Amino acid sequence: MRDDPASYAVGTAERLSALVRIPTVSSRVPGEEDPAVFEAFVERLAELYPRVHERLTLERVAGHGLLFRWRGRQGAAPAAPAVLMAHYDVVPVEAEDWSGDPFSGAIRDGAVWGRGTLDDKGSLVVLLEAVESLLAQRFTPDRDVYLSFGHNEETAGDAARSAVAVLRERKISPWLVVDEGGAVVEGAFPGVTAPTAVVGVAEKGILDLEISTQSLGGHASTPVRGGATARLARAITRIDDHPFPPHLPEPTLEMIDTLGRHSPFGLRLLFASARQLRPALARVLGTVSPETNAMVRTTVAITQLQGSPGANLLAASAKANANVRIATGETVETVVERLRRVVDDPTIELHVVSGEDPSPVSPTDGDQFALVRESIGAAYPDAVVTPYVMLGASDSRHFCEISEHVYRFSPFAMTREQRESIHGVDEHVTIDALGRGVVFYRALLRGL
Repeated sequence: MRDDPASYAVGTAERLSALVRIPTVSSRVPGEEDPAVFEAFVERLAELYPRVHERLTLERVAGHGLLFRWRGRQGAAPAAPAVLMAHYDVVPVEAEDWSGDPFSGAIRDGAVWGRGTLDDKGSLVVLLEAVESLLAQRFTPDRDVYLSFGHNEETAGDAARSAVAVLRERKISPWLVVDEGGAVVEGAFPGVTAPTAVVGVAEKGILDLEISTQSLGGHASTPVRGGATARLARAITRIDDHPFPPHLPEPTLEMIDTLGRHSPFGLRLLFASARQLRPALARVLGTVSPETNAMVRTTVAITQLQGSPGANLLAASAKANANVRIATGETVETVVERLRRVVDDPTIELHVVSGEDPSPVSPTDGDQFALVRESIGAAYPDAVVTPYVMLGASDSRHFCEISEHVYRFSPFAMTREQRESIHGVDEHVTIDALGRGVVFYRALLRGL
């Protein structure tokens, strides 16, 4: 019998609201985080989900990271476990831009409002609701299930890496890993009117690159041509004028093929030839919108600039940060080398602040992806399920070291407005989507 999302929706919304009210803001700036707030969140979880804490074993990793183990039925040859992930830290807010208190957890207009409702306390709550409800029904999974909850995903912290280290030390290679990522969206693909559930089978790499140069400095009354700021500006302009070439990685081709089958006849014919038209199609997608452009190439965004400390001083040094999202097929090394050639200035230094290559691509032809697809169908029967390459970075990339089957999906229907509210203003998740999220995880857990 199919689960009814409405039967889980209201209680889930109330418990998510309670957890949104605990402002677990993570920060790279020393002293800006309050460990007591994170401890309060952990304690509140135990109050809201008593069966989870009674029946599952819990160990702390990297301070406030949580790793639960739900022991499954074990036969003579125990099956490899599954790992289901979420994180409960959130990014800072500019409260004056919100229409209400960003940590109110207000329930109104059919939604729960507040920082973290989508990223990523919502996912954590619907997962715990699924486990709690199945425990109440005396359900036990066939294989072990680990729940890995990070507390510093937003700062690329060590919780997920520490959880991976624990599992690797125990020689555990998960059969399946599911973390936040794609969602159920509409209007994301030309001509497709059905809801589309996009499941991340890979994610782009990420690189922060410092671009810097030096000069003599001096007083602004006697400027010289070609100073530090001018050379830095020229380097940035060259990078902007020479974007990385577009290409269609295999997951994007598979997405086009899948969604093309649900497009109008003319587009269906076009997308059926996507492999033959690969170079031309990549160029077209690179011009349609910022989103499609990011799908088909490595992107570079200049996010920070620094020059002279005074209005009447020449800059003795100038630097910028380039935030690079590395497409599948590239590496940190190949990206830096290409940017060095594009800049073509020996006085410009490129320094890798931090960087990670794109993740491996998880297969879509195995039982693991089939289970994810079936579980989405239980919650969103009309959705077309397709793989894609996730543009952002998640904690799941660390689990690629120990598992070949890592998928990224947040089980919520999201409008464009909601997607833009992640790390933005007026973040909210609908109560209906919360109920469907519980159904998704219940189906996934039963299917294990």
